[in-house]
Amino acid sequence: MSTERLQKILAAAGFGSRRSCEEMVIAGRVRVNGKVAKLGDKADLAADAVTLDGEPIAPEKLTYVLLYKPRGVVSSLDAQGDRRTVRDLVPLSQRLYPVGRLDALSEGLILLTNDGDLTNRLTHPRYGHDKEYRISVLGNVDQESLNAWQRGVVIEDENGKRERTAPAKVDVLERSGEGTWLRVIMREGKKHEIRRIAQSLGLHVARLIRVRMGGLVIGALKSGEWRHLTSEELRALMSETGAKTNFKSQKTKDQISKTPNPKSQIPREASKISKPQTSKFRR
Repeated sequence: MSTERLQKILAAAGFGSRRSCEEMVIAGRVRVNGKVAKLGDKADLAADAVTLDGEPIAPEKLTYVLLYKPRGVVSSLDAQGDRRTVRDLVPLSQRLYPVGRLDALSEGLILLTNDGDLTNRLTHPRYGHDKEYRISVLGNVDQESLNAWQRGVVIEDENGKRERTAPAKVDVLERSGEGTWLRVIMREGKKHEIRRIAQSLGLHVARLIRVRMGGLVIGALKSGEWRHLTSEELRALMSETGAKTNFKSQKTKDQISKTPNPKSQIPREASKISKPQTSKFRR
């Protein structure tokens, strides 16, 4: 086995993305053959003793899980009060990290994996993978608001800093007397971005569901259910992202696990999912 940078070794062993693993090295938590490592150091697990916080590092079987996150469940691995986390819903022994977070009030597709290289490629802005949402807003949405959302709007973050959102694809799926269902496809993922965009346009989000991330779709999963990715999905995902992972170690399963929450399903009017986008958004 050839030498590799420590952040890549840690990510492959299931300790997070390469960026988060870089922070572990910088913090002095990683040692190689007993010596504190520094960023840029390399090692060979076949010949070197690599430890994190004193515990030896060994490659972990790669696992890929698709979860329908219910409302009220947090995407973080850390408990927040009495709220459950996405990790609580998937009783597997591996260290799994959420890819593509959703706030507690949102629901839908989340990928859980210990593949650090894939995590980096799915979340880093330069790779630009699109994500698709179904959004229910109260009242009617006029064409002017749709056009503004598509072009990009100026929003404020939690600290009052103003920033312009990237162009997105937005269209109306269904209108009713009480509200409007929208389909939104976007590539960036700022914190609470969809809710902040809606607020800037005078719209109130009643429900937000992520149904697709790149080529991964929520499919037949119901709220609270999860399943392993199939071999076909993994091949397509590796091809789409350019990840070099050898995923043959994953034992794929077709069955769906966990009892669903019947009060939180994708409505019929919002169930049609687009194909992954390959062309650039209109500017």
